[in-house]
Amino acid sequence: MSFDYILSQFVNGIKLGSIYAVVAIGYSMVYGILKLINFAHGDLMTVGVYTMLVLMGFSGIPIWLVILVGCGMSIIFGMTMEKLVYRPLRGSGEETTLIASLAVSVFLQNLISMIFSPQKRAFHLPDFLTQTYRLGSITLSVMNILTFISIVIILIALTLMLKKTKIGMAMRACSDNLAASQLMGIKINTVVAAAFVIGSGLAGLTGLMLAGEYKTIEPLMGFVPGLKAFCAAVLGGIGSLNGAVLGGFIIGIAEMLFAGLMPTDITPYRDAFIFLLLIVVLLVKPNGILGSSEGGRS
Repeated sequence: MSFDYILSQFVNGIKLGSIYAVVAIGYSMVYGILKLINFAHGDLMTVGVYTMLVLMGFSGIPIWLVILVGCGMSIIFGMTMEKLVYRPLRGSGEETTLIASLAVSVFLQNLISMIFSPQKRAFHLPDFLTQTYRLGSITLSVMNILTFISIVIILIALTLMLKKTKIGMAMRACSDNLAASQLMGIKINTVVAAAFVIGSGLAGLTGLMLAGEYKTIEPLMGFVPGLKAFCAAVLGGIGSLNGAVLGGFIIGIAEMLFAGLMPTDITPYRDAFIFLLLIVVLLVKPNGILGSSEGGRS
């Protein structure tokens, strides 16, 4: 097995990890404030990408508008689930909201199946996004490069927002102590809504990245990547944006190296390997790599 092949798999892992990282950021933002594990978060990717698929069927619509509307639809669904499901259950306990999030996930999957059929569909990006560049054994598309750039911009923008804006400082306060923040006059519903807007919008954007990578979409496409992104958030330290990104890259790289280096009869179990990796890390670092004892942020 050549070094070039291993390097190629490593780069493929970075590509995949960047997708997990964006979704994990959304998980961390919501969990940091509400301590809510939203298993329907991955399905917001599906909502966004199916919206984009419909719009791409009409000629003359620019790709930036397609992406904007797709992310907007993910935000609408995210805001709706927060207002109709999670807000009434706030304070009901983590078990209740966890079960509710699984129910919302199944509902969204079946809704999309009813509207579009459960069959896989081809998803083609515009030609300029699929144009590739080779550097030795490494192949990168324009979409891959834009994804890497997006990760950096998103992380910098969110870090500045959390430290420099009123809504960002309110998010940090709610993350530290939700009840005390409410007593101090912070509008909890506004803060939670802002977290869902950001997380849902990022999920919609990630749906495009995922569809562009695999060239097909289906109603269940967001569930397993959503679980892996949740693992990434936990691995890095849930509630920490930096931890979410770190966890995303670790899981993406580990998954692709496992798939590329293990015998072919073992590679179908790469999903199980990811969850085993999470268990091993949590045995050593129960709060994740960058997590504090409160599951804090950084």
